[in-house]
Amino acid sequence: MRPERDPLEIRFPRVEGYRVELPEDKIEAEFNDDSALILTPELTGPSRVQQSGIIGETIDLTVEHLGDLRRSSLVFYLATHLIYKKWREQGQPPRTNLFGPVKRIVKQWLDNYLECKGGTYPAQLMYLELADMACEKITAAITQAESKKERPIKAVLDAYNPVGSSKHVSFNTSKTERWETDSRKCHINWVVLDSDWEAEFCRVAEGHPQVKAYVKNHNLGLEVPYQYGSIMRTYIPDFIVLVDDGHGDNNLLHLIVEIKGYRREDAKVKKTTMDTYWVPGVKHLQKYGRWAFAEFGDVFHMESDFGEKIAAEFDKLIAAQVEEKR
Repeated sequence: MRPERDPLEIRFPRVEGYRVELPEDKIEAEFNDDSALILTPELTGPSRVQQSGIIGETIDLTVEHLGDLRRSSLVFYLATHLIYKKWREQGQPPRTNLFGPVKRIVKQWLDNYLECKGGTYPAQLMYLELADMACEKITAAITQAESKKERPIKAVLDAYNPVGSSKHVSFNTSKTERWETDSRKCHINWVVLDSDWEAEFCRVAEGHPQVKAYVKNHNLGLEVPYQYGSIMRTYIPDFIVLVDDGHGDNNLLHLIVEIKGYRREDAKVKKTTMDTYWVPGVKHLQKYGRWAFAEFGDVFHMESDFGEKIAAEFDKLIAAQVEEKR
């Protein structure tokens, strides 16, 4: 496939990472629904294993002994993990002066945003992979709160290829599930579909009066780095949509859209990364336009959801402008 025409190019920054400056002494956290972590055997592994030999009785091995761990010990462990492992810069001493406030925030998260199901226990957060997952949730909440105190998130761009563009898309495909695009809304002739939901999204986007252009992120190159537990991963969103939200054709809103069905834990982490790091980090660069992120989860309500999402982003942008002028 190749661009057939070039009515409205969609450009985007290629982000490789993020830099966050933590405060020197006092810190706060701003938790939300995506701050919650539900421990299940799917995340932790089996909570009960039956062991048996060729002869003799079978033995059930469980993790019930983990229920004896004191909550204060878990708070201390997670706070230490944050300060000594997650936040410590190479060659620098740990920020031990933050230990008191961090313990308070960790306790708040454990009391309100951790849920254990299927025979799991809070003590399993002492496993490295799960400890990293919990610490990322807490760090994101702290970053959200601190970003409102003139401590902006800084996006780090690819030094050799900092900007991507829809006009560079050119590839062949053998997939038959495709949507032929409207030439007035997309300069790529086909959208390669991964689901029927994406076809519905294309239909809604092309018929929406505020949508000026859109493109499927297929061989486009928009990649979002994020951390899931102890592993760095790459998230590839579904679409970029240029929206006229009242700021004129030269200042359109870039709306990154994810089409979602069932939201697993990794989907929550991706959304947190977009809302907490990617979008604020790109905004701080001040030369790639205005960006926002939206998830669409119900194909039968997508058209109304789409309008509501755009209206919500427009209201947020207006409120931000009013606040800046005060």
